[in-house]
Amino acid sequence: MKVEIQVIARMHSDFATKFGIPRQSGLVKELRSTIVFEPEFRNSDALRGIEDFSHLWILWQFSEAVRQGWSPTVRPPRLGGNTRMGVFATRSPFRPNNIGMSSVKLLGVEHTEKYGTVLHVGGADLMDGTPIFDIKPYIPYSDCHPEATGGFTDSAGEFLLQVDFPDQLLQLLPPDKQEAAIGVLSHDPRPSYQRSADRAYGLTFAGFDIRFTVKDGVLTVHEVAVPSKADQKNGR
Repeated sequence: MKVEIQVIARMHSDFATKFGIPRQSGLVKELRSTIVFEPEFRNSDALRGIEDFSHLWILWQFSEAVRQGWSPTVRPPRLGGNTRMGVFATRSPFRPNNIGMSSVKLLGVEHTEKYGTVLHVGGADLMDGTPIFDIKPYIPYSDCHPEATGGFTDSAGEFLLQVDFPDQLLQLLPPDKQEAAIGVLSHDPRPSYQRSADRAYGLTFAGFDIRFTVKDGVLTVHEVAVPSKADQKNGR
């Protein structure tokens, strides 16, 4: 049986490609994004009361990971990409229905002339343009479980890197994007199967191309530039 799901909104974020997006929501609290509703859902009544909640659940599509068929096991980045786990025991994007779920902080509700009512959120792990299927309030008394265990993620180690971002390069970014960029880089945006100290990587963030290397736990930024249209099209 097929079930139709409508796209109610899309995410506007600083990530033009999926490379470098934090692997979970809330890891980089400085990230700022905006949820813009599709024209048929731009009814302010649908958001009545939402400003009273501090956090939201977002159900969305891994739009860049849609593929034919599925595998019962995947390789979580948290385990270095070398160990297979059951797909339903992970948050891998490669799932039968390609549905993601994120908890984000609601920063504000704004009424705009162009897009109607939009939601400003913090800590989202969604690429720019990501289709959103539903939005629900985060309810602390039922959604928060302090006694919860995290399975293999509890013992997989910490992935934070020290970030060496020279001030002359950091100042090329808008002031309100600098802390977010450092946060994204500190969570090691490299693919889990690429750990070469000699390799240079490029991350597109907030309209800038940030190029860096990683060696001995230190990520060093070497260049910040506005990417060309060709680079943006190819995800570089």
